[in-house]
Amino acid sequence: MKVVVTGAAGFIGQRLVRSVLAKGELTLADGSTAEVTSLLATDIVAPPEPIFGDQRLTFVAGDFGTNEMLDLLITPDTQVVFHLAAIVSGGAEEDFDLGMRVNLYSTMALLERLRALPHVPRLVFASSVAVFGGTLPDVIEDGTACTPQTSYGGQKLITEHLLTDYSRRGFLDGRALRLPTIVVRPGKPNKAASSFASAIIRDPLQGQMVTCPVSEDAGVWVLSPRKVVENFLRAEELPAAVWGTSRSVSLPGLTITVKSMIDTLREVAGDAVAERIRWQPDAEIERIVYGWPVKFAPNRALEMGFAADRSFREIVEAFINDDLNGTFVE
Repeated sequence: MKVVVTGAAGFIGQRLVRSVLAKGELTLADGSTAEVTSLLATDIVAPPEPIFGDQRLTFVAGDFGTNEMLDLLITPDTQVVFHLAAIVSGGAEEDFDLGMRVNLYSTMALLERLRALPHVPRLVFASSVAVFGGTLPDVIEDGTACTPQTSYGGQKLITEHLLTDYSRRGFLDGRALRLPTIVVRPGKPNKAASSFASAIIRDPLQGQMVTCPVSEDAGVWVLSPRKVVENFLRAEELPAAVWGTSRSVSLPGLTITVKSMIDTLREVAGDAVAERIRWQPDAEIERIVYGWPVKFAPNRALEMGFAADRSFREIVEAFINDDLNGTFVE
């Protein structure tokens, strides 16, 4: 089978590509399994680190929403698509037109290409807890209404509804994962409003000073890169009947405050590392972040076999082991 991964140059995309190739087989829409014979990975730019080395893998840089790229990505042998490509929250809020073009219009073009295939393809979509917002209950439950307060959240929610309808009509077999804030992101910060949540752990561990744009009482719903990739693979293998009439689910995660994150960093790495964090409030980032929910009761996701990290300490230690070769700057 041919597998497509969009947004493959991102840190989650690269991990997912490696995991799919390592697994070696995926589940088709009819419930059978098939060997991964080719994986076409794409992003607007090439990955900062090579993800090649497997003869099944081809990486193509370009805009996934153009006709030329879609001709290459979606061919009669395409069976599974992991759609991660997006303009992140801060970028979509800063540039409405760009966010709409990439997050909505290009995604709609992708859906139409999948609809035209002679078979039913399976699509796993990276959504976000940003679909929630405004006046919310203390705990977000499976039936809580989605009222996004950012353009990014609105674009993700529209795509979720489209996935459900395309699946209902039998055009494709879609499933959307509402991702928590993913911590710790390696590499350089991006325009995601949640970027600080990784920076305050990542940068001090590498000997760098960092500023935190929100107060220490700010809460975040978090999940590690390890677990999000595991959950993508779990989403792909689940039978369509398990999803029922709703093709979206909020993933499990951990609720933690910025203060608790820094306290954990101090426990793991020591005072000198934690003291590399400075405070510099940013009103726009605070507006976005404080509009996000931080407590969930993801009962449906847990019943479906999705999983969270056991502790924030586990997340920090996983970053040190996976991305820093087991060491950090004291």
